[in-house]
Amino acid sequence: MIEFHGAGRSLEVLRAEAHDELRTLIELRCRAGEDPWEVIPGLPTVDEQVVISVRADALGHAGAGAASGLALDDELEFLRSVALWHPELSRAVWSLMGRLEDVGGRF
Repeated sequence: MIEFHGAGRSLEVLRAEAHDELRTLIELRCRAGEDPWEVIPGLPTVDEQVVISVRADALGHAGAGAASGLALDDELEFLRSVALWHPELSRAVWSLMGRLEDVGGRF
């Protein structure tokens, strides 16, 4: 099981980085011909992207969609630890936990 020991960066910095990642993703997909009105609703919120990025950093890989090899209970425990470390991310954590449970343990 992985443990969250804090990201080493402030929540403001993490949110700014997540915002930049999402903005870049939107630009890339729109340049590839996708309609922004179809792209944007399917993307995570900034706070969800923060949680996804923190998870990726902790696992040492690319984040969303990447298999962690963890059991669902371990994934959920990790997400709970993120919410305890950054209570402001609790809503995003709960949202991602619900998605994980719906799809059987993968983002």
